[in-house]
Amino acid sequence: MVVTVFRHLWVFPLLLAQLLLLLAGVCQAEDPFVFYDWVVSYTTASPLGVKQQVIAINGQFPGPLVNVTTNNNVVINVQNNLDEPLLMTWPGVQQRRNSWNDGVLGTNCPIPPSWNWTYQFQVKDQIGSFFYFPSTNFQRAAGGYGGFAINNRVFIPLPFGTPEGDIDIFIADWYNKNHTDLRKILDDGKELGMPDGVLINGKGPYRYNDTLVPDGIDYETVKVHPGKTYRIRVHHVGISTSLNFRIQNHNLNLAEVEGSYTTQQNYTSLDIHVGQSYTFLVSMDQNASTDYYIVASARFVNTTIWQRVTGVAILQYSNSKGPAKGPLPSSPDDFYDKYFSMNQARSIRWNVSASGARPNPQGSFRYGSINVTQKYLVQNKPPSLVHGKLRTALNGISYVNPATPLRLADQYKLKGIYTLDFPTKPKDGPPVMATSVIDGTFRGFMEIVLQNNVTSVQSYHLDGYAFFVVGMDYGEWTENSRGTYNKWDGVARSTIQVFPGAWTAILISLDNVGFWNLRSENLDSWYRGQEVYIRVVNPEITNKTELPMPSNVLYCGALAHLQKPQKHKSAATALIAGRGGALLSSLLVIVSYIFLLV
Repeated sequence: MVVTVFRHLWVFPLLLAQLLLLLAGVCQAEDPFVFYDWVVSYTTASPLGVKQQVIAINGQFPGPLVNVTTNNNVVINVQNNLDEPLLMTWPGVQQRRNSWNDGVLGTNCPIPPSWNWTYQFQVKDQIGSFFYFPSTNFQRAAGGYGGFAINNRVFIPLPFGTPEGDIDIFIADWYNKNHTDLRKILDDGKELGMPDGVLINGKGPYRYNDTLVPDGIDYETVKVHPGKTYRIRVHHVGISTSLNFRIQNHNLNLAEVEGSYTTQQNYTSLDIHVGQSYTFLVSMDQNASTDYYIVASARFVNTTIWQRVTGVAILQYSNSKGPAKGPLPSSPDDFYDKYFSMNQARSIRWNVSASGARPNPQGSFRYGSINVTQKYLVQNKPPSLVHGKLRTALNGISYVNPATPLRLADQYKLKGIYTLDFPTKPKDGPPVMATSVIDGTFRGFMEIVLQNNVTSVQSYHLDGYAFFVVGMDYGEWTENSRGTYNKWDGVARSTIQVFPGAWTAILISLDNVGFWNLRSENLDSWYRGQEVYIRVVNPEITNKTELPMPSNVLYCGALAHLQKPQKHKSAATALIAGRGGALLSSLLVIVSYIFLLV
């Protein structure tokens, strides 16, 4: 035995070298991995003084921050401890070549109760401020949301001085009813009505008014140091109400919106619509004679009736001399100028000289000189009855989610799950319920004009892409409207508002293969059918432009019989079981050989 061991000692250095090379290859072949393990569950909270059920992640409401760097591989293991299916989505995080992890019903089977599932995707060539949330069953109305920050790599300079710190602020209109009760209201063909208030970071308003705000409400306090500048990322994670955001006596220097650096300009307040994220640089340049109000209040409503729909937090300097006092800073008054908010939106421009995720300037992509290959005029209308249900629609199609996700149906070549016949223009007549999909041309350039024919602001979001906002105006869009497009520095973003009786035009470079969800971010409109998917397929036989189907894919609908029993894993072990399986196998071979030698 001893002789055998000594005879083969010369092999050990070779095996050790092989092991080290293998480990180095895994570590260096790809960008760094970041791991998160989440437990999504109900908890009890009283943000507006009424005890109710909210959705928390790891016991937190709002949930934990996903804080990563450009090109990181993100691995998030989600344990569903709710009593209903769950999907998490990451709007604006583009997931290049990987709609398998988009977290919406067109691409993923939902995670059943008591099951877990691991999302894995790369934040390829991205920077910016985003958020995540549960995408099904109206669950976002109960929480489950949190921040998603993608930071510049070290060698890519920021187009502004390094801030003292990062602050995430979540603003949301809120109801004291559970999300299941809100769902039932919509299912019964009724409207949700006026919200009960506005939350800031999951908390109710500071008691700025003894009549409107009851005693004992927990409110948010943001602590800062005088003379410093902070990056404040503001996310509208609410249901359907546009909100105006402002900080008493402080300018909001807009610097970035949903992954694009903007030309820096100061606002005293900014209208933020459902689903949107903005980054401001805020200098703490006041004398701190008191604390200061942070306010998010309802827009485009009767302010007298909606006065209680106001969120108030506190900005507190470290040398503050006392509590905030006096009236709240005023919101804009559009009574005599209906273009105020639209002109504010038009003023947001791309910083074409700043580097984004890559060293080259953002504006080096000359979107204005690309020929448009596909055109869609997409119109909404007020909700109407379809088969006894109150439904919303786009171009006369009220979208129906099939039991089998679209991407999974394509993978297994299932027929009859959806149709590629979404109309390029609005259809006359009553809406119909269907699973109609836009057939996008890979590497084509698509124009989508969103026409809003309802009386409230609608926000629209597209997964998988940043689109260029090139125009908006009141009235009906016509062919002549293209003459007003901004073809130079229209901002690239993923969520845009369309004002009542107005249109917004966007341009999209279809370079990301997969099924991608275009939807209203207003939860009531989305829930009732105001969405569509864009199918982008590489026609080449050897398709290397999309990642393969993940090994942990969930099956449902027509493919439910393929689903294997659940095995619970952490984010790290899920990676080993999947992409890291080869490493584990190699290690086992080496270790086994060593034992054989001994």
